[in-house]
Amino acid sequence: MRFLLDAETREFARSLDGMLGSTDTPGAVRAWAGGEHEPGRALWARLAEAGVFALAVPERYGGLGPLPVELAVAFTELGRHAVPGPAVETVAAAALLARLDAGGAPTTDGPADGLLPDIASGKRAVSLSITAPHGSAPAGGAGAYALDADAADAVLVADGDTLRLSRSCGPVQHSFDPARRLSEPGPGGTVLARGPAVTAAATHAADVAALMTAAQSLGVGKALLSATVEYAKQRSQFGVPIGSFQAVKHRLADTLLDLEFATPVVHAAALALGRSDPAAGREIAAAKVTAGEAAYRASHTALHLHGALGYTDELDLSLWIRKARPLRDAWGTPAACRARILSGVSAGWREEP
Repeated sequence: MRFLLDAETREFARSLDGMLGSTDTPGAVRAWAGGEHEPGRALWARLAEAGVFALAVPERYGGLGPLPVELAVAFTELGRHAVPGPAVETVAAAALLARLDAGGAPTTDGPADGLLPDIASGKRAVSLSITAPHGSAPAGGAGAYALDADAADAVLVADGDTLRLSRSCGPVQHSFDPARRLSEPGPGGTVLARGPAVTAAATHAADVAALMTAAQSLGVGKALLSATVEYAKQRSQFGVPIGSFQAVKHRLADTLLDLEFATPVVHAAALALGRSDPAAGREIAAAKVTAGEAAYRASHTALHLHGALGYTDELDLSLWIRKARPLRDAWGTPAACRARILSGVSAGWREEP
């Protein structure tokens, strides 16, 4: 089966690529890592104008969606340009609130009415912490952390069957990627909803977050490969470009194959999510592990072929290299994703006559 994007979606990707390419995203990433959010929020506003966040919000709340395929394409471009901020968490929060509203979950303050229109318009960036619905830590690789809570306009915490709006977060924790600023939400806050519908909506939101993280990883890997190919053309040893060496060609070709293989897997997962396919969770787990591992291997290739230059923080390439591993583990570690895939396969075997 072939998963090809239509002309309109490809043009949307090109427009985002052009817009982000004309912006100093490396500068915004470095400022974000230092706790200065203004350049990143300006970039956020431009993404909202392009309709990125509206893709996650139902039309009745001023959005365009939910449109998982278009969202995955957009988040691939966000990864390609290393856009900082809780973009994944914001669209996952939109998915959670929309699912709660559709399920008629009792709420105290009408969170969908209050937050979804602002998410669609880009007025609010929302961080989200979910108590590991698939046996893995959500945003940071360890513990129920919220990403960029210090920059978010709201922090939602889904803990079991309770959804609350956190009023405080702990200090920012160290991350391998300095632009991923992790904080542990404090106790208490306003309870927005309770009941089994919260658990179901949180599981759906975690799937959305995993898929968008996979798309981000795909974009990071593609950016790393592109930068490394250009460097291999320019750097010379023994009087010839290193890109002419067979070992280097093979390494770059393997990286390209990894990313080319991951691309349709991500798109297939987005299609499954959009169709509400019962197997969508396993499709998303497959996309997450495939894209995450491909980007992680691309970071190794970039680091090795750039040599000592690849270790320097001054080189913009380091911003992408540092993202690959945290994204691989965020919203579902490779081990957790593989376990989820295998559990579905085992269940299928048992059901056969």
